[in-house]
Amino acid sequence: MRKNSKETISPEINFEKTAVKVSAVSIVGNIILSLFKLLAGIIAHSGAMISDAVHSASDVFSSIIVIIGVKLSARDSDDDHPYGHERLECVAAIVLAVVLLITGLFIGSAAIENITSGNYGELAVPGVLALVAAVISIAVKEAMFHYTKYYAVKLDSGAVMADAWHHRSDALSSVGALIGIAGSRMELPILDSIASLVICLFIVKAAYDIFKDAVDKMVDHSCDKDTEQALRECVLAQEGVMGIDMLTTRVFGNKVYADIEISTDGSMTLRESHDIAENVHSAIEQNFPKVKHIMVHVNPADDT
Repeated sequence: MRKNSKETISPEINFEKTAVKVSAVSIVGNIILSLFKLLAGIIAHSGAMISDAVHSASDVFSSIIVIIGVKLSARDSDDDHPYGHERLECVAAIVLAVVLLITGLFIGSAAIENITSGNYGELAVPGVLALVAAVISIAVKEAMFHYTKYYAVKLDSGAVMADAWHHRSDALSSVGALIGIAGSRMELPILDSIASLVICLFIVKAAYDIFKDAVDKMVDHSCDKDTEQALRECVLAQEGVMGIDMLTTRVFGNKVYADIEISTDGSMTLRESHDIAENVHSAIEQNFPKVKHIMVHVNPADDT
C-alpha cells in the first residue's frame, strides 16, 4: 500500500508563506544594519567593523537564496519529480554555506595580511562610532537570530535555520569586533585585525555546520532513533498487527519517508489484511505530520 499524506497540503502553504516572511524581515534588517556598519567602519577607520558590514551584507544574499529555495521546494509533485521538490531547500542551504565560507575566507585573508605586514604603527585607531556600531549590531543580530531560529524550528527548515545561524555568527563577529576595536583604542591597533581573524573562524565553523546538515538531508539519512521508536510503537498499537518485519526511514528535505513491513495472521483475506495496512497508514499520518510518504507492506506471520 502506498500513499502520500493529504495533510501536507495546508502545512506546505503555511511553510512557504512563513519562511518567505521571515526571510523578508532578515533582508530588510540586514540591509539597514550593513549600511550602518559600513558607514561607521569607514568614518571610524575600523577594518573589523567593515568586515562585519560585509558579513551582514552577505546575509542579504543568503536570505534571497532562502526565499528561492523555499518557493521551489514547496512546489507540487509533477511527472518529472513524483516525490516532490523538498530537496531543493537543501540545495539552497548548501549555496548559503558556500557563500558564508567565501565571506569568511575573504575576511580572514585581509586580517592575515594586516597581521603579517608588521606595520602595526601604520594601522589606524578606530573611532568611538565603531564601538557604538558594534554594540548595536550585537543587540540587533542576536534578536534576529532568536526570531529566525524560532520559525526555523517551527517549520523544521534547514535553509531558514542556516539563515538564523548567519545572524548568530554575525552577532559573534560583532562581539569580536567590539573587543578588537576597544583594544585598538587602548594603543593596540593590531587587535582590530585579530578580531577580524576570529570573525573568520566563527563564519567558517557556521558554514561547515550548515553544509553538513544539508548534505545529511540529501543522502537519505535515517530519522533519529527516538522518532523511529515512536513509529514502531504506533504501528504495533494497531489492531491486527502481530509484528514489524522491517522499518526504514529517510529524511527528504524537511520531510520523512517511511517503508514498513508488518506481519499479520496469514489466514486473513486480502481485504482484511489491506484494512489493517490502511489503519497503520492512517495512524502514522495522524500522529507524525512530518511523514510525507508511507509504504506499508503486509507479510503473513511466521507460525513456527
